[in-house]
Amino acid sequence: MGTVRFQKPTAAFVAASWAALIIGAIVYLVGLWNAAMQLNEKGYYFTILMYGLFSAVSLQKTVRDRLEGISVTGIYFGLCWVSLLLSVGLLAVGLFNASLAASEKGFYAMAFLLSLFGAVAVQKNVRDIASYKAENPLADDVAAAE
Repeated sequence: MGTVRFQKPTAAFVAASWAALIIGAIVYLVGLWNAAMQLNEKGYYFTILMYGLFSAVSLQKTVRDRLEGISVTGIYFGLCWVSLLLSVGLLAVGLFNASLAASEKGFYAMAFLLSLFGAVAVQKNVRDIASYKAENPLADDVAAAE
């Protein structure tokens, strides 16, 4: 397998990725903070967000590792997929059974999915920037001098 080269992401894409992650997570958490639900329900939805973010980043990392030729076991790769799908499924089941208005359910679902997208994009950017710096160690110095 040949060397895989990744382009350095633009500053706009890096900013948009961080914004998606931060805005999605903060909006979800503010909604949770202000929700009229029991503390154990809030804990459930908080745990689902944290689990979803971790599983999304972990899956993105394993996909990238495989693409770069880094060994990833099939069982771990499968567990990453199961974890991501399980987090989305647990949120869906929780929201389906919750006594919330449909607009609130949609709010939580969209903020959750925005957070997952942001986490994957941020992880991708971190890897792309690290790969770019490893391949071009003086690139930032040259850009700063110009």
